[in-house]
Amino acid sequence: MFLSLTTSIWGSLYTVTRIALETVPPITLLFFRYVIASIALFALTRIKNKCMRIKREDWKYFLFIGAVGYFVSVGAQIVGTKYAGASVASLINATNPIFITFFAVLILKERLTRSKLVAMVTTLVGAYVILGGAQTVGTTWGIAFSMGSVILWSLTSVSVRRITRSYDPIVLTTYAILIAVVCALPFACLELYVVPHGEIFSTQNMLCFLYLGVICTALPNILWNKSLSLVEASTCSLFYPLQPLVSVLLGVTLLGEQVDLKFGIGAILIVGGILYAMLADRNRSIARS
Repeated sequence: MFLSLTTSIWGSLYTVTRIALETVPPITLLFFRYVIASIALFALTRIKNKCMRIKREDWKYFLFIGAVGYFVSVGAQIVGTKYAGASVASLINATNPIFITFFAVLILKERLTRSKLVAMVTTLVGAYVILGGAQTVGTTWGIAFSMGSVILWSLTSVSVRRITRSYDPIVLTTYAILIAVVCALPFACLELYVVPHGEIFSTQNMLCFLYLGVICTALPNILWNKSLSLVEASTCSLFYPLQPLVSVLLGVTLLGEQVDLKFGIGAILIVGGILYAMLADRNRSIARS
């Protein structure tokens, strides 16, 4: 349930990001998104009365997750979305299962079962069927940034899987976002000085900041980190291809876009692949019990 909700929310991220990027530079957008997310997360930790103490030896994981995962990786994702287009960036992001599974097997020693491999291939094919025919052709830089984002986020997810065994997901997400805010601040100031831009604080942009900060950052990252504490990283990764599925559904619902047979085929492949992997894991757990 957490994974389905998380990836569905992230599916709307590209559309809203694309709207805001019309007048807001990428790193500046990331900065305001994280400022709002950090306020919401810090308020949540106070309400829940969470212990915020971190062991000295674990700070390296928090710094890596915040600086590399939440700042560099997500910043590269936004730049990739700007230059490659939402469809291409979403499709590239759907390759996360490959890299997360690879790093999970290499670092966490998770098993690459046949069901996971079949599900990974099936869901990726489904994502390609849905978005592979898109007319948007990303620039080389846009595609490069998107691919770099996927690799770094996959490494981050493996690190989160390791650290969430010791820390509450809300605390982990709060510290990581705060670290990302600190990292983004000087780059955002430089970007506003150098890069031409439109009105930053228009009503439309303020609504985008709020949506991206609370709905697309604070909430789903808590759920994602919680999921990584409950389920293997390679299994979590199988839900990523739900993002392009949701993106297209939002286009149909909100923008009146049309879908064809390819969408139906892709949707069946994505949902079928995820269900196959989850049911296979469940049957193995029952058999072991």
